[in-house]
Amino acid sequence: MAFALNHMTVPSMSFEALIVLAKRLGCVGVEVRNDLGGPLFDGAAPAEAGRKAQAAGLRILAVAEVKAFNDMSDHKLSDARSLMEMARACGAEAISLIPRNDGARLGASDRRDDLRLALRALAPLLQEFDLVGLIEPLGFETCALRHKDAVIEDLVAVAPDGRFKLIHDTFHHHLAGGGPVFADQTAVVHVSGVTDQVAPKHMTDAHRGLVDQADLLGNVEQLRALQEVGFNGPISMEAFAPSVHGLSDPEAALSRSFNFIGQCLAEKAA
Repeated sequence: MAFALNHMTVPSMSFEALIVLAKRLGCVGVEVRNDLGGPLFDGAAPAEAGRKAQAAGLRILAVAEVKAFNDMSDHKLSDARSLMEMARACGAEAISLIPRNDGARLGASDRRDDLRLALRALAPLLQEFDLVGLIEPLGFETCALRHKDAVIEDLVAVAPDGRFKLIHDTFHHHLAGGGPVFADQTAVVHVSGVTDQVAPKHMTDAHRGLVDQADLLGNVEQLRALQEVGFNGPISMEAFAPSVHGLSDPEAALSRSFNFIGQCLAEKAA
């Protein structure tokens, strides 16, 4: 069982504190972000940040994120290049690509055209920097890329060389109504738990806490389904809930959540 920690779960922590916490939790890696209100790595040189992660025995799984990547423009491509330069410098394995979520271009033809344009523009850069682009379908009804099967269809048609992979997010998979999972094309799984009795269409990031026995998203069932078809990559905790961000002892809470997930999966395997 390979766990990881997304910086969003503990956004007030410095990069160094994130590394210490992830190591203490037995994680294999971390995901860092450019949307936490400060500079990546707290302004430290990316190469130095990479050395600190490596010294702790951790991988930098991904640097997030290029927002609305499928609304491609020269400016968007420049942003992507800058993020890739930083990702390569710190030794990251991938960058995260987040689709537009503004309710526009939702038709099948528009969605396909926009995605293929973005894939063709980004593929040469990913090749140049030897990185993987991680596409994360968002289950919100306002998102142009809600369902993984539609993304896979275009990846096969336009970029079949493995430069693009999926993030399977259990929250967004639930919001999108489920559907097939694609273990071979999935690089990372994001987990978070919702315990409030809220209809999926009313769920927001603020509902996303840690995973426990009261979870309503079916995290364990989704992970079992992925593992049954061959997924063995990192399971990264990505909690947005203010209640998690305000925890006085996030290490203890995260340890309980990781142990809960691990025990549930082990029971099924046995």
